[in-house]
Amino acid sequence: MGGETGNTAAPPEIKLYWLDRSRSQRIVWLLEELQTPYEIIISHRDKQLKAPPSHARIHSLGKFPVVRITPPDGGEPVTLAESGFITQYLCEHLPTGARLVPTRWRPGREGTVGGETKEWLRYEYLMHYVEGSLMPMLVLFLVLEGFRSKKLPIVIRSVTSRAAGTVMKRWIKPDATKHLTMLEGILAENEEHGWVFLCGPTVSAADILISFPLISAKAHWNNMGGWRGGSWVNEFPRVAAYTELLEKEDGYQRSVDKIKSMDGGFSASL
Repeated sequence: MGGETGNTAAPPEIKLYWLDRSRSQRIVWLLEELQTPYEIIISHRDKQLKAPPSHARIHSLGKFPVVRITPPDGGEPVTLAESGFITQYLCEHLPTGARLVPTRWRPGREGTVGGETKEWLRYEYLMHYVEGSLMPMLVLFLVLEGFRSKKLPIVIRSVTSRAAGTVMKRWIKPDATKHLTMLEGILAENEEHGWVFLCGPTVSAADILISFPLISAKAHWNNMGGWRGGSWVNEFPRVAAYTELLEKEDGYQRSVDKIKSMDGGFSASL
């Protein structure tokens, strides 16, 4: 169970449906940061890396993660899917959520168009960017990597590998470069303020949300093509350092330790 909140009101009952090698892990980290009681229901992929069909009883698409929240007054449970929605809902409804969201309004501009702080606007963008832009590119990369797998018969692999290589060169590598360049620029700008996180001096829910793709992809960036200096780490040192920072965060480490204690191990992988 997670830690107790500082609120005197009874907390809701929270169940997280977690799948190995999935985006579920960042929700464990989020719940640890929110310091609220929660329960984890663990599931595993099959040999074809598919989620168990039985999960469709929890959510019709059978996707992970899913969070089911029962109000403290015993009302109808709320079932949430999609990591961004889960994150937004929990941060808005739990008393500890406010510290994971940047201040929205500039003094004297409350409720006006353009009155938002730069940090809040970036936070809101990143909350949608992670799943809307970054993850689709990484998922396509993972599919293409499968076409180059040594598990395929050599006759088939000779054809699929060439096709995958062409797509990597023309689309995946240029797109990955754009993503890493943008993140490197954000981190460089933040250095001027002494900030090490994407939206300010402390970890935000956006940092937690982006942790999965960055941590999982760090071993794969170099497979997308050549980078200046011979490695993506050399071309984008700030992103590499930021990724390492996320892995060392206390909340992330607690989330990993929790899964290890429950499931016997943990792998942060796409």
